[in-house]
Amino acid sequence: MLVRGAFRRCPWCGGRGAFFVGWFKKADCCQSCGLQWRRGDVGYELGAAAIAAIITFGPLMLILGGMVAITWPDVEIVPMFIALGVLAVALPLLLYGSAYVMWQAIDIMMRPPTPDDFEIVADAESIDAGSADPDTA
Repeated sequence: MLVRGAFRRCPWCGGRGAFFVGWFKKADCCQSCGLQWRRGDVGYELGAAAIAAIITFGPLMLILGGMVAITWPDVEIVPMFIALGVLAVALPLLLYGSAYVMWQAIDIMMRPPTPDDFEIVADAESIDAGSADPDTA
């Protein structure tokens, strides 16, 4: 489920659209299975923010350690801070959706979904079949 979340897929069904209809815009439920984004839990964003911090700070610390190890003993501070500053701004923007869906995966592991956690989603076949109106053809 975490791997699905890392690729912005629904952790429950693996659906491609999952919860996002844009890079930052979230839908109320998974576009494939109907799993609701919020499942009656207050403070969901705090857990997602913690995952975002972990998956952002982890690579930053590894890059910092690698840059210091490569340039030791003459560590150039200014280029290192510029590179890390750019990454500190870019990584949260790039990993925003993944962090939220990975937190959804962790939430599902801790609290498995119940039937009340799903909304009815019209599936693509019924939409296509409904649009084939014989009167308009």
